[in-house]
Amino acid sequence: MKKWGWGILSVSLLFLAGCTDEVTPQERQEAYVAAWNEGDYETLYNEFVSDETKEQVDEAAFVERQVALDEALGVTEREVTFTKAPEDTEWEATEPATFPVQIKVETVAGPIEWEKEMTWQSVETEEELTWMADWDTGFILPDLAEGDEVRVSTLPFARGEIYDRNGNALAINGTGFEVGIVPGKFTDDTQKQRLAELLGTTVEYIDKQLAQSWVKDDQFVPIDKISQTDDVRAALIEIPGVLLQETAMREYPYGEAAAHLVGYIGPITAEQLAEREDEGYTEFDQIGRQGLERFLEERLRGQDGKRVFIDKAEEGAENVTLAEKEPVEGERIDLTIDAELQRITFASMDGEPGAASIVDLKTGEVLTLLSSPSFDPSAFMLGMTQAQYDELANDPLNPLLNRFAASYAPGSTLKPITAAIGMEAGTLDPDVGIVIEGETWQKDASWGNYRVTRLHPEAPNPIDLEKSLVYSDNIYYAQQALKMGRETFVEGLESFGFGEDIPFFLNLQASQVSNDGGIGSEGQLADTSFGQGQMLANILHLATSYQPFLTNGTMWQPTLLLEEEDKVVWKEGLVSEQNAAILQEGMRSMVVDGFAQAANIPNIPLAGKTGTAELKATVDAEGQENGFFVSYPVDTEELIMAMMIEDVGDNGGSGYVAEKAAAIYKLLYE
Repeated sequence: MKKWGWGILSVSLLFLAGCTDEVTPQERQEAYVAAWNEGDYETLYNEFVSDETKEQVDEAAFVERQVALDEALGVTEREVTFTKAPEDTEWEATEPATFPVQIKVETVAGPIEWEKEMTWQSVETEEELTWMADWDTGFILPDLAEGDEVRVSTLPFARGEIYDRNGNALAINGTGFEVGIVPGKFTDDTQKQRLAELLGTTVEYIDKQLAQSWVKDDQFVPIDKISQTDDVRAALIEIPGVLLQETAMREYPYGEAAAHLVGYIGPITAEQLAEREDEGYTEFDQIGRQGLERFLEERLRGQDGKRVFIDKAEEGAENVTLAEKEPVEGERIDLTIDAELQRITFASMDGEPGAASIVDLKTGEVLTLLSSPSFDPSAFMLGMTQAQYDELANDPLNPLLNRFAASYAPGSTLKPITAAIGMEAGTLDPDVGIVIEGETWQKDASWGNYRVTRLHPEAPNPIDLEKSLVYSDNIYYAQQALKMGRETFVEGLESFGFGEDIPFFLNLQASQVSNDGGIGSEGQLADTSFGQGQMLANILHLATSYQPFLTNGTMWQPTLLLEEEDKVVWKEGLVSEQNAAILQEGMRSMVVDGFAQAANIPNIPLAGKTGTAELKATVDAEGQENGFFVSYPVDTEELIMAMMIEDVGDNGGSGYVAEKAAAIYKLLYE
């Protein structure tokens, strides 16, 4: 009940209204609220709280509990107000004064608001008449009684998931397995070594887990975790006493096939935590460590929710929720990738070191982007031993290297681009043949020991554009580049995107004309014309750079996220419709009669260009040969595939790559 104490006054009562030097309860209430809003709990206790209250709680408990709760609840703001008495109120010392108090506290779980009455009793000392407040725990938080505990729980967000263009999951919140032992059934010690080998751990570690004080014969003792795709699962369940229990886990259904692209999550590192602590990360969090999991971290992460509640001490009493902030779920990300096509392409490479990219010819959307060989992303997510990591890091095929992000000398796959630049410049007539004799050629003696070498000196003269593509004649392109001149050729390459960043969501090494962007000699000009010298091309850019031959001269920006606008022009006017048609015929002939005959599939007509780039330290030395094949289906013209495989010298050169690509087309179209 509100007791203001106004009305007809008895003369026998102590009348305070006229005593202007005496403090009123309302003034005391105002001072109390001011200190409360400041969080000055010591002042509240020492200057305002009644003796009756102090008998129930000492200063340390009063102050420390409220300070600790402010910190635990993440109190950022407190707003305390009270309802004042009417202006003509006359205060009676014999009557308590009561004020409705409104409290609002901003916490990690949102605002907590409540109202409570505060009662003041007059107290006469030797010096003055004052008013002291009756206090209880209900002023800390609503419904808080002695013995209750205030708790904050985290409502975890669900990390956003990654899907392909068809709704196939690439990274999802799924399940894995916790591998454990039931000691009473695990009676064969010889199986410890087997279990340790399967899990990549040690017998000593298993013994340590089994020796914990809480372990009993019939209890499940966790040892390790494995993913749904881990191939040791079947072997584990054959061991008596070993059990697998489902547990929440990030799943990567396409495993190695998409590992370099999708990446993985893992425990946050100390360095990452230092950088992101103000973003709400803790030492227990998982964070994107590689690939899209890392690049999309801010969108995939979401935000935890919080719940502030009172754990009631009274037996049988239900907990009281004071505030709750729902978690913000991470975003769903849909990619342009066709995960099944990615899987097929990865499988066709059969662990060979290389990279592949397939782009949608009509839109610029990236359908596959992969590096081979690869790794199991779940192994990194779950953690691996140093020995397991060293095995990957020291593998001569380097499965940790992301080859689709790198650039390589493209070899003869550059020749259609060189031809297009020459035709557009008017220096290359596709119908005019050149008589070329012998295996090697140089312009004149000024070239010294440098000579251009061709693989097929038996090619029938004269060599026109179509024959140059079929026989992949280096001398033809060297001579055409000399006719163009360095400036025209470099400008032409730049118009195809060489020497600039690839406009793509992920960071890819740019394709380059040379280390400094220019061509310093006629010898370098000759080498560059057929994709050697210091020329480098990224596999995605290589696929994209063949688009103008099929789109009337336009090259689309490659896209990876479905939300991105497609058919955005990156380059245009690169080749005329007439010249493009000539190149299409030449690339079809190259498959039918040239090095790519392994891709000459009945009922699936393909066109394209092979390439072999030799990496060597000196002109006379022998080096590793990387093979390329850039191709497209003639009838549908719906996609362009670029594939590179390293060190194909002993496997038939670039024809080996054409064979790998042919297997993919057969699965797609037969």
